[in-house]
Amino acid sequence: MKRSHYIIGGLALAISMPSCLQAQTTQPKDTTMTRTVVVEQEYNPDIMDASKVNVLPKVEEPTVSKKEVEYATTFFPATSVPAGLMRPYTGKEVQPGTTPGYVRAGYGNYGNLDILANYLFRLSQKDKLNVRFQMDGMDGKLTLPFTDSEKWNAFYYRTRANVDYTHQFNKLDLNIAGNFGLSNFNFQPESVNSKQKFTSGDFHAGIHFTDETAPLRFNAETNLLMYERQHNMFNESEANTSIKETIIRTKGDVTGAIGDQQLITIALEMNNLLYNGYTKNVSTGDEYFKNYTTLLLNPYYELDNDDWKLHIGANVDLSFGFDKSFRISPDITAQYIFSDSYIVYAKATGGKQLNDFRRLESICPYGELPEANTTLGYVQRPYDTYEQINGSIGFKASPYPGLWFNVFGGYQNLKNDLSYLGFDPSNIHSGSYLSFAQDNTDNLYLGGEISYDYKDILGISAKYTYRNWDSKTEEYLLAVKPVSEMSFNVRIHPVSALNINLGYDYINRKEVKEYAKMTAINDLHIGASYNVFKGVSVYAQVHNLLNKKYQYYLGYPTEGFNFLGGLSFRF
Repeated sequence: MKRSHYIIGGLALAISMPSCLQAQTTQPKDTTMTRTVVVEQEYNPDIMDASKVNVLPKVEEPTVSKKEVEYATTFFPATSVPAGLMRPYTGKEVQPGTTPGYVRAGYGNYGNLDILANYLFRLSQKDKLNVRFQMDGMDGKLTLPFTDSEKWNAFYYRTRANVDYTHQFNKLDLNIAGNFGLSNFNFQPESVNSKQKFTSGDFHAGIHFTDETAPLRFNAETNLLMYERQHNMFNESEANTSIKETIIRTKGDVTGAIGDQQLITIALEMNNLLYNGYTKNVSTGDEYFKNYTTLLLNPYYELDNDDWKLHIGANVDLSFGFDKSFRISPDITAQYIFSDSYIVYAKATGGKQLNDFRRLESICPYGELPEANTTLGYVQRPYDTYEQINGSIGFKASPYPGLWFNVFGGYQNLKNDLSYLGFDPSNIHSGSYLSFAQDNTDNLYLGGEISYDYKDILGISAKYTYRNWDSKTEEYLLAVKPVSEMSFNVRIHPVSALNINLGYDYINRKEVKEYAKMTAINDLHIGASYNVFKGVSVYAQVHNLLNKKYQYYLGYPTEGFNFLGGLSFRF
């Protein structure tokens, strides 16, 4: 179970995020040097760079916890935005004051749209209601890869609306939230479907025990998640090919303290997955989407003192009605701190990744469901991915104030690793469609990162990761795997009203002989925001300054030189 702490305008939320909204590959849990601080702070939207996402799978190594407080500003992580088409604003705006409202609107040369509105209602000292609306997308002509400059009238619009209410009791927080999502986009020419629509909605209710000094603590929540894929057949002219997925997710944990430095926790998560719509062969009655239940038990022990931080546990996964019935993986973290700012760590984690419809969209929105081995174009649900182990060792340190570095290496083993490939491996240029596919994979990785911050004036960070992927039977799946990734970012804050961001992202994919070699992502970008008046700012950003032609998804182009600019208001 993974929990994210969100702090918005003085409202601290502890939300266990669905697996579908997490990074598209399992990330090792980082239990080191983390904290939650409740402050009364302005609404400060800081959206992650959308140009770095949706390259499957993503393995992130443990990172050093920064000393300043970071504010999350969205219920939906930016990693779910299709990277190659939409570029919402990524700059950082900082202004004094505690304003509950924020509105932002921008437009770009490829019809890039960026709209965000958020308001925090402080109903009382114990009651807060947050309302949010976000829409981003694009509509413009893109040049298709593997063609003689053939143009594609591409569009992709993504809308999200959220309502979140929290009441603070003396030792409990009651949280109720509702979310709605809509994704409308089209496929490239000659695809089996011309367009697609994903509709999602969910309801969340939970209680969070806030007294960290109590000897016994607990959290509990229930979630109802609904999702519909509109087109799922090779021929969208069929009467109705939509498939609806409903997940009833129940989660809870109980923690008992053993003194001031030790605790034992037992966490439980149950997912009931229900399907309806075009789920079976209308002629034979064969079912390709069966209802089933997954159960995760995660007991663990933790020790936290001045020198050692230990997390020792296990992930026990059970499935009923679909997939393998029993799996177990480690949940172990150990780190030793010496000289205050030097850390040696080792990790071994794993667990089930539900390949529900939300995760499919985050991996590749253009991917079709796997074919059900029929001649009529029926599709089926992929098996869940299981990370048998993700082990890593590393060293991180801060030898000088403001300077951090981290070096690491590790090994990852995935069962039924979910990826995608071209329908016809012998002719990837045919443009028929992309299909989800699975195989057991292994991944050896190593890398390093470094960052330096000088007061609030200058920030520099760089990261490089190398991966060596192996697939036993489906080598084609490796064509979309990242081999080497490099990023470099500079943040400059010369005066209080001006923020400047300069960045470079490079991602190289594996070449599969006689199949495909995706053009490496090569994105140099710059952005800035300027506070014109109190509460009023202008912003602009430019991506792909080198005007390179590359692909985030196999066969699907990204925008060339593109810019986005607009206004933001605080009130």
